[in-house]
Parts: sequence; C-alpha cells; structure tokens
Amino acid sequence: MDQPKMERMLRLMQLLSGNVYYTVSELESKLEISRRTVFRYFDTFKSAGFVVQHIGDGRYRMMTYNKEYSDLSQLVYFSEEEAIVVSHLIENLDAANALKAGLKQKLAAVYDSTSISDYIENKGKSEIIESLANAVKTKRQVALKDYASAHSGQTKDYVVEPYKFTRGFVDVIAYDTAAGFNKVFKISRVGSVKMLEGWKNEDRHEDKIIDSFRMSGSPVEHVKLKMTLRAKDLLTEEFPITGAEVSGDKNAWYWEGDVNSLEGVGRFVIGLSEEIAVEEGTLLKAWLVDKGAQIREKFKK
Repeated sequence: MDQPKMERMLRLMQLLSGNVYYTVSELESKLEISRRTVFRYFDTFKSAGFVVQHIGDGRYRMMTYNKEYSDLSQLVYFSEEEAIVVSHLIENLDAANALKAGLKQKLAAVYDSTSISDYIENKGKSEIIESLANAVKTKRQVALKDYASAHSGQTKDYVVEPYKFTRGFVDVIAYDTAAGFNKVFKISRVGSVKMLEGWKNEDRHEDKIIDSFRMSGSPVEHVKLKMTLRAKDLLTEEFPITGAEVSGDKNAWYWEGDVNSLEGVGRFVIGLSEEIAVEEGTLLKAWLVDKGAQIREKFKK
C-alpha cells in the first residue's frame, strides 16, 4: 500500500473512532477523497474485522468486537499526550536529519487537531512543556515569564513551584509563591520559563481536581445536560474529556458529571441555550437565570 493511501486510511480511522461523528460528505472534504473511495475504505475496514456503523443523519462511526480494544484509540493511534511527546522528540532531531521533515509531516497528517498541530509547529511550546516537566521532576521553582492574564489582559511574571500537569498538557498546577496558594496556569499563556532554585513549599502542594469544563476546585454540584447532536458535537470538540461521559443517540444526547464551578458549564450552556436543557443542577439553573437577567439589562441600554 502506498504511503499517502495508508495515511488517509489511518486518518479516516481516527475520524471514525473519535467523539464527533461525520457524514460521508464531511469525510470526503476532510480527506480530499471521493465518496466512492470513502466507501471502499469502509469495506477494507470491515474485511479487517472492524464495524463501520451508520448511526443516522448520514453519520458513521467505527467499532471493534475485540474486547481487548474497547477503545479503538488504544489500537489505532497515539493519545494526545503521546503525540505531543513524540512531536517533541522529533523536534530534538538534528535539523540536517533527513527523517525529521517526513516524520513531522506524517504525524501532522494523522493528528490535525489544533492542539497537536500547535505543538508540532511551535517549538517554543514544546520547550515550555519540557522545562516545566523538568522542574516537576527535579522539584525546582520556575519563573513563568510574560504570562498573559485572562482577567487583566496584561502580562505578568509569576514565581511558582509546578508539580502536576492536567490532561493533555493544557495546564500546569503550581504553587504561587507570592499569592501563597496553588493555582492552575494555562501553558498556552506562558511566554517562557526560567529555572530557579528548589521548592520551598512542598508541604502546601495540593492535588487540584479539574472538572470536565477545565475548572479547578472541589465539586459544587452534580449536573445533567440534555443536548441536540450539534450541541453534543460542540461539547466534545471544545472539551474532549467529555467524550467518554456522553451518552445517547440521534434523538437526544446527555452529559452528566460533577462540576467545580458553575461558570465553566454555565458559559457553555448560555452559548447554546436553545439546544441544551438542564435536567439536573438546581444551582446551575439559578446561575443561568441570574446571568440571563444581567445580560438582558446590559443590552437593553
């Protein structure tokens, strides 16, 4: 099998086994292949023991009967964390290495999500992750240089003791030496990292629970959402961790779990208020009513 065809088939397998279900037309567009080729690849997968299932609305997904691989991602492709590590190893190859460009191209061909592409193309972010990982391993403080604050819109330096990453290397949990408590810092907002001396506050490090909407803290409420297919797709695209927590079919989809803050889940619900119903979550409903009143008053003026 020629290499481009292999890459397209791997990419198709990744799309079919993800949390977002695509139509044949969408698959044609993403892979730049014909409708006939899509169905030919389906037949190839079926002959190899996989099941390509039509789930309604013209959408398809792939499953396997092999119980050892109930999650197809274990069999077909790297996890996001693994792909980031692999991309960093590729970056460390000598620039003159003839394999480097080809390896980067092939990894990008299969993993085209924004986060993976960013790490492949932006060596600076890979270096930030490596520096922070080294600081965690050697128990050293670091200076997060030019950290972009979402609240003030300005950049600031922080001296912290990093001790844990969140899933997918999206954030690093660290003790803020100036503030005197633990915080979650988004790696995408870090300008650079400077290594400093050893930890001085290890006894104050605490594991922060990160909910499915990337909010840290302790659970404040159990929430259950009923969603349209579009809302479900947008949920799993924006917050990939929710993929394993979603259930339902083409008529109705559900997400259920504990949240550490009403703001994270609330912002998502407000953006798709006509396509989401809150089936459980008394505090969330009250938060949405209050926020809705604030929005109404703001835009009435």
